[in-house]
Amino acid sequence: MYSENLRVNNHISLWLISMFIIISIMIVVGGLTRLTDSGLSITQWQLFSGFLPPLNSSQWTMYFDLYKKIPEFKLQNYDMTMSEFKVIFWWEWAHRFLGRLIGISFLIPLIYFSFKIKFQKLLSLYFVFILICFQGFIGWYMVRSGLVDRVDVSHFRLSVHLIIAFIILSMILWNYLKLKVKIYYQNTINSFFPLTFLILIFLQIIIGAFVSGMDAGKIYNSWPLMGNSFFPDDNVLINLFQISALSDPSLVQFIHRNLAYFIGFFYLCIFFYVYKNKIKNLYKSLNVLGFFIILQIILGIFTLLYGAQIIIASMHQISSIFLVSSCIYFLFINTKSNLQPSN
Repeated sequence: MYSENLRVNNHISLWLISMFIIISIMIVVGGLTRLTDSGLSITQWQLFSGFLPPLNSSQWTMYFDLYKKIPEFKLQNYDMTMSEFKVIFWWEWAHRFLGRLIGISFLIPLIYFSFKIKFQKLLSLYFVFILICFQGFIGWYMVRSGLVDRVDVSHFRLSVHLIIAFIILSMILWNYLKLKVKIYYQNTINSFFPLTFLILIFLQIIIGAFVSGMDAGKIYNSWPLMGNSFFPDDNVLINLFQISALSDPSLVQFIHRNLAYFIGFFYLCIFFYVYKNKIKNLYKSLNVLGFFIILQIILGIFTLLYGAQIIIASMHQISSIFLVSSCIYFLFINTKSNLQPSN
């Protein structure tokens, strides 16, 4: 509860759910920006002047000439036309525009609510705003990695960029739930299990960013085997235990697949424990979580089978937003119930 004033709390909850929706759209657009190889089309960081897109042919020529100087154009897109460049430009511009919109849409209401209620009660939301600003820096830091010696951005920096987005999304949802969910239960499970499950989901998102950043979803487009065997035949098992495995496309895909199996198994353990002990107040949130786990696994399999086809791959990322959200809700219900007495 941020305020004793119910109207103010309703306004805050409306603002938070609006930010949740905008950031979800931002994650989807960011994924499409990566899938269309658009992320390096704007080679400069323009905090204010970049708010407007090119408005005339000379401005378009300037942006295209800057793009022609980087390795992606020289080595990969050397025959690209202006019309083709505009397609990838608009994806990256939309992604950056949404980033600016998120910053403004979060800061102005935050300042307004700071005058309405005590500053101390909004500290968690100020931390979210700091993360949003840091996310902008990480985004540019990521883009810079693809401007000099490579045709793609660093998959490590891409993963940091993506996981921060999901952390921001999760914190906003958590704060929203604090305002809207008032039901507490006495019969719950140890919070270690839903928290560990969330950490595993975040780890899977990081590995998924590795897969995306290295186009690892475009190799071994078969399931359940990777080609003719369970382990990729272009590698040896010992390589899996070296740090270089995180930069090896086939091993990263192998890790991504098997972490999904482990997450599914871990969920089943929680599921059977909850139902065996008849913790009925967790049934609904646990079932919703299970639905999105199954959906995410199915979409992941189809993403592999169709070679990371853009529509299916984008659906896979959209599903991850629902999966993380349902995981946060499950954790919230269980944690709040452990901290609060039942009415």
